[in-house]
Amino acid sequence: MNIILASGSPRRREILENANLKFSVISSDIDERIFEDEEPIQLVLRLAFEKCMSVAQNNPSDLVIGADTIVVLDNEILGKPKNEEEAFDMLSKLSNREHQVITGMSIVNLEKEKKIVDYAISNVKFKKLTDQDIKDYINTKECLDKAGSYGIQGYGALLVEEIKGDYFNIVGLPISKLSDILKINFKINLFK
Repeated sequence: MNIILASGSPRRREILENANLKFSVISSDIDERIFEDEEPIQLVLRLAFEKCMSVAQNNPSDLVIGADTIVVLDNEILGKPKNEEEAFDMLSKLSNREHQVITGMSIVNLEKEKKIVDYAISNVKFKKLTDQDIKDYINTKECLDKAGSYGIQGYGALLVEEIKGDYFNIVGLPISKLSDILKINFKINLFK
């Protein structure tokens, strides 16, 4: 059975490669809009499943992995910033505060009629940031394609004071939880 990552994220690809998993990539192209009154966990579960199914429908005998990651502060979803001003606002809100990073995962094999949907939550506390700290980080341009306007695996690590939970969840794919799901439900052992 072939494994497909339904994501163009280079970070998710790197996490799976580091786990020595053999897979191909087919990016999904779904509408990632947020519905009114949709809770953060509902959102990531829905988007991960939709991404997964959009690829699985054309690859029914393959195992498809989909994921979606969001940043949540006081139940407000902080998506990818539209521009540097929005990134500045988001990072200012996160300064000296704890927020959640939630990743929804979906693992599907249509031929075997298996559909698993799960999620992970990690808490991240930012240091107290000055306006100059935020401007310096924005100048790296790293913030522009990241939920919450930061990437913990890059310069964004310099903003973080503490994390509780799975680091890889914050990067975009909780590999330990994924490993358990693959072993229990699909007899795939990442140690072999």
